[in-house]
Amino acid sequence: MLATGDYPTHPIRQPDPIQADTTPTPRVLTIISSVLEKLVARNDKLVEVLTEQPDGLNLDRNGTISAPLGKSLNAFHGVRAPNISIPNYLERIYKYTNCSPSCFVLGYVYIDRLAHKHPDSLLVSLNVHRLLVTCVMVASKVLDDVHYNNAFYARVGGVSNAELNRLELELLFLLDFGVAVSSQVFETYCFHLEQEMLINGVDQKVERVISPVAVDEIVTDIS
Repeated sequence: MLATGDYPTHPIRQPDPIQADTTPTPRVLTIISSVLEKLVARNDKLVEVLTEQPDGLNLDRNGTISAPLGKSLNAFHGVRAPNISIPNYLERIYKYTNCSPSCFVLGYVYIDRLAHKHPDSLLVSLNVHRLLVTCVMVASKVLDDVHYNNAFYARVGGVSNAELNRLELELLFLLDFGVAVSSQVFETYCFHLEQEMLINGVDQKVERVISPVAVDEIVTDIS
Protein backbone atom coordinates (compact mmCIF):
# COMPACT_ATOMS: atom_id res chain seq x y z
CA MET A 1 0.00 0.00 0.00
CA LEU A 2 1.16 3.52 -0.78
CA ALA A 3 0.98 5.03 2.69
CA THR A 4 3.15 7.14 4.93
CA GLY A 5 6.20 5.16 5.92
CA ASP A 6 5.61 2.50 3.24
CA TYR A 7 7.11 4.39 0.32
CA PRO A 8 10.48 2.97 -0.72
CA THR A 9 13.30 5.40 0.03
CA HIS A 10 16.15 3.35 -1.45
CA PRO A 11 17.16 3.96 -5.08
CA ILE A 12 15.54 1.63 -7.57
CA ARG A 13 18.04 0.00 -9.90
CA GLN A 14 16.92 -0.38 -13.48
CA PRO A 15 17.77 -3.44 -15.54
CA ASP A 16 21.20 -3.35 -17.18
CA PRO A 17 22.36 -1.76 -19.37
CA ILE A 18 19.76 0.98 -18.94
CA GLN A 19 20.59 3.58 -16.32
CA ALA A 20 18.39 6.17 -14.62
CA ASP A 21 18.00 9.26 -16.77
CA THR A 22 20.29 12.06 -15.62
CA THR A 23 18.94 14.75 -17.95
CA PRO A 24 17.26 17.82 -16.42
CA THR A 25 13.67 17.40 -15.27
CA PRO A 26 11.31 18.34 -18.12
CA ARG A 27 9.39 21.58 -17.60
CA VAL A 28 6.10 19.75 -18.15
CA LEU A 29 6.57 17.93 -14.83
CA THR A 30 6.90 21.24 -13.00
CA ILE A 31 3.84 22.62 -14.75
CA ILE A 32 1.63 19.60 -14.10
CA SER A 33 2.84 19.37 -10.50
CA SER A 34 1.90 22.99 -9.89
CA VAL A 35 -1.58 22.55 -11.37
CA LEU A 36 -2.27 19.32 -9.49
CA GLU A 37 -0.96 20.59 -6.16
CA LYS A 38 -3.38 23.53 -6.27
CA LEU A 39 -6.26 21.27 -7.28
CA VAL A 40 -5.55 18.71 -4.57
CA ALA A 41 -5.17 21.40 -1.89
CA ARG A 42 -8.54 22.87 -2.87
CA ASN A 43 -10.26 19.48 -2.93
CA ASP A 44 -8.75 18.43 0.40
CA LYS A 45 -10.27 21.53 1.98
CA LEU A 46 -13.60 20.76 0.33
CA VAL A 47 -13.58 17.21 1.67
CA GLU A 48 -12.75 18.54 5.13
CA VAL A 49 -15.80 20.80 4.96
CA LEU A 50 -18.02 17.99 3.69
CA THR A 51 -17.02 15.66 6.50
CA GLU A 52 -18.23 18.25 8.97
CA GLN A 53 -21.70 18.15 7.42
CA PRO A 54 -24.42 15.76 8.68
CA ASP A 55 -23.58 12.18 7.68
CA GLY A 56 -20.75 13.47 5.53
CA LEU A 57 -23.19 14.63 2.85
CA ASN A 58 -22.76 17.57 0.52
CA LEU A 59 -24.82 20.74 0.79
CA ASP A 60 -25.95 22.76 -2.19
CA ARG A 61 -25.97 26.56 -2.38
CA ASN A 62 -29.32 26.70 -0.61
CA GLY A 63 -28.00 24.70 2.30
CA THR A 64 -29.98 21.57 1.48
CA ILE A 65 -28.46 18.11 1.37
CA SER A 66 -27.60 16.87 -2.09
CA ALA A 67 -25.79 13.76 -3.34
CA PRO A 68 -23.01 12.23 -1.23
CA LEU A 69 -19.40 12.49 -2.31
CA GLY A 70 -18.75 10.14 -5.21
CA LYS A 71 -17.00 6.81 -4.80
CA SER A 72 -15.71 6.29 -8.34
CA LEU A 73 -12.07 6.83 -7.35
CA ASN A 74 -12.21 4.80 -4.13
CA ALA A 75 -10.01 2.08 -5.65
CA PHE A 76 -7.16 4.62 -5.78
CA HIS A 77 -7.54 5.76 -2.19
CA GLY A 78 -4.88 5.02 0.39
CA VAL A 79 -5.31 4.99 4.15
CA ARG A 80 -3.00 7.97 4.49
CA ALA A 81 -1.43 10.42 2.08
CA PRO A 82 2.08 9.34 1.00
CA ASN A 83 5.01 11.22 2.46
CA ILE A 84 6.34 12.18 -0.98
CA SER A 85 5.24 15.35 -2.74
CA ILE A 86 3.61 15.38 -6.16
CA PRO A 87 6.66 17.04 -7.83
CA ASN A 88 9.06 14.51 -6.33
CA TYR A 89 6.78 11.63 -7.25
CA LEU A 90 6.51 12.71 -10.89
CA GLU A 91 10.26 13.27 -11.05
CA ARG A 92 10.81 9.78 -9.65
CA ILE A 93 8.57 8.24 -12.31
CA TYR A 94 10.37 10.14 -15.06
CA LYS A 95 13.85 9.37 -13.73
CA TYR A 96 13.44 5.62 -13.45
CA THR A 97 11.01 4.80 -16.29
CA ASN A 98 12.53 7.25 -18.79
CA CYS A 99 9.14 7.65 -20.44
CA SER A 100 8.70 10.57 -22.80
CA PRO A 101 7.54 13.92 -21.34
CA SER A 102 4.43 13.67 -23.51
CA CYS A 103 3.29 10.73 -21.35
CA PHE A 104 2.77 13.14 -18.45
CA VAL A 105 0.60 15.39 -20.60
CA LEU A 106 -1.44 12.38 -21.68
CA GLY A 107 -1.69 11.22 -18.06
CA TYR A 108 -3.03 14.66 -17.16
CA VAL A 109 -5.59 14.31 -19.95
CA TYR A 110 -6.80 11.06 -18.39
CA ILE A 111 -7.15 12.68 -14.97
CA ASP A 112 -9.12 15.53 -16.51
CA ARG A 113 -11.36 13.07 -18.34
CA LEU A 114 -12.03 11.31 -15.06
CA ALA A 115 -13.01 14.64 -13.50
CA HIS A 116 -15.54 15.23 -16.27
CA LYS A 117 -16.91 11.69 -16.34
CA HIS A 118 -17.13 11.44 -12.55
CA PRO A 119 -17.51 15.03 -11.29
CA ASP A 120 -18.54 13.98 -7.78
CA SER A 121 -15.27 12.06 -7.27
CA LEU A 122 -12.46 14.38 -6.31
CA LEU A 123 -8.72 14.23 -6.86
CA VAL A 124 -7.32 14.43 -3.32
CA SER A 125 -4.10 13.67 -1.48
CA LEU A 126 -5.29 10.13 -0.74
CA ASN A 127 -5.62 9.13 -4.41
CA VAL A 128 -3.47 11.47 -6.53
CA HIS A 129 -0.26 9.38 -6.38
CA ARG A 130 -1.90 6.12 -7.44
CA LEU A 131 -3.77 7.89 -10.18
CA LEU A 132 -0.59 9.50 -11.47
CA VAL A 133 1.49 6.34 -11.71
CA THR A 134 -1.41 4.45 -13.32
CA CYS A 135 -2.20 7.20 -15.82
CA VAL A 136 1.44 7.72 -16.81
CA MET A 137 1.96 3.98 -17.23
CA VAL A 138 -1.07 3.66 -19.52
CA ALA A 139 0.07 6.75 -21.43
CA SER A 140 3.49 5.19 -21.98
CA LYS A 141 1.81 2.18 -23.59
CA VAL A 142 -0.05 4.51 -25.93
CA LEU A 143 2.83 6.82 -26.89
CA ASP A 144 6.18 5.13 -26.37
CA ASP A 145 7.48 2.41 -28.66
CA VAL A 146 9.48 0.96 -25.76
CA HIS A 147 8.18 1.01 -22.21
CA TYR A 148 8.59 -0.86 -18.95
CA ASN A 149 6.04 -3.41 -17.82
CA ASN A 150 3.56 -3.07 -14.96
CA ALA A 151 5.87 -4.76 -12.46
CA PHE A 152 8.57 -2.15 -12.97
CA TYR A 153 6.12 0.77 -12.74
CA ALA A 154 4.79 -0.77 -9.53
CA ARG A 155 8.30 -0.77 -8.01
CA VAL A 156 8.83 2.84 -9.03
CA GLY A 157 5.39 3.89 -7.82
CA GLY A 158 5.63 2.16 -4.45
CA VAL A 159 2.71 -0.22 -4.94
CA SER A 160 2.49 -3.95 -5.51
CA ASN A 161 2.31 -5.37 -9.01
CA ALA A 162 -1.08 -6.91 -8.27
CA GLU A 163 -2.44 -3.58 -7.08
CA LEU A 164 -1.18 -1.70 -10.11
CA ASN A 165 -2.71 -4.31 -12.42
CA ARG A 166 -6.01 -3.80 -10.64
CA LEU A 167 -5.72 -0.01 -10.77
CA GLU A 168 -4.97 -0.11 -14.49
CA LEU A 169 -8.15 -2.03 -15.19
CA GLU A 170 -10.10 0.28 -12.87
CA LEU A 171 -8.80 3.32 -14.76
CA LEU A 172 -9.61 1.86 -18.17
CA PHE A 173 -13.17 1.05 -17.16
CA LEU A 174 -13.67 4.47 -15.55
CA LEU A 175 -12.53 6.03 -18.84
CA ASP A 176 -14.66 3.60 -20.86
CA PHE A 177 -11.34 2.62 -22.47
CA GLY A 178 -11.10 6.11 -23.95
CA VAL A 179 -7.31 6.39 -23.87
CA ALA A 180 -6.78 7.61 -27.43
CA VAL A 181 -5.99 11.32 -27.78
CA SER A 182 -5.77 13.19 -31.08
CA SER A 183 -2.90 15.55 -31.81
CA GLN A 184 -5.36 18.45 -31.70
CA VAL A 185 -6.58 17.54 -28.21
CA PHE A 186 -3.00 16.99 -27.09
CA GLU A 187 -2.01 20.48 -28.26
CA THR A 188 -5.06 21.95 -26.54
CA TYR A 189 -4.00 20.50 -23.20
CA CYS A 190 -0.42 21.70 -23.69
CA PHE A 191 -1.75 25.20 -24.30
CA HIS A 192 -4.01 24.94 -21.23
CA LEU A 193 -1.10 23.95 -19.01
CA GLU A 194 1.02 26.80 -20.36
CA GLN A 195 -1.80 29.27 -19.68
CA GLU A 196 -2.09 28.01 -16.12
CA MET A 197 1.55 28.93 -15.58
CA LEU A 198 1.08 32.36 -17.18
CA ILE A 199 -1.64 33.08 -14.64
CA ASN A 200 1.05 32.61 -11.98
CA GLY A 201 3.40 34.90 -13.85
CA VAL A 202 5.60 32.08 -15.17
CA ASP A 203 6.20 31.72 -18.91
CA GLN A 204 6.99 28.03 -19.40
CA LYS A 205 6.38 25.86 -22.46
CA VAL A 206 5.45 22.20 -22.46
CA GLU A 207 7.96 19.93 -24.20
CA ARG A 208 6.46 18.26 -27.23
CA VAL A 209 9.02 15.50 -27.66
CA ILE A 210 6.49 13.09 -29.10
CA SER A 211 3.43 14.37 -30.88
CA PRO A 212 0.66 11.78 -30.64
CA VAL A 213 -0.40 12.02 -34.29
CA ALA A 214 -3.09 9.60 -35.41
CA VAL A 215 -3.28 7.82 -32.09
CA ASP A 216 -7.07 7.89 -32.23
CA GLU A 217 -7.08 4.38 -33.65
CA ILE A 218 -4.51 2.94 -31.23
CA VAL A 219 -5.65 0.21 -28.85
CA THR A 220 -3.45 -0.10 -25.77
CA ASP A 221 -1.91 -3.32 -24.58
CA ILE A 222 -3.33 -3.75 -21.08
CA SER A 223 -1.48 -6.94 -20.23
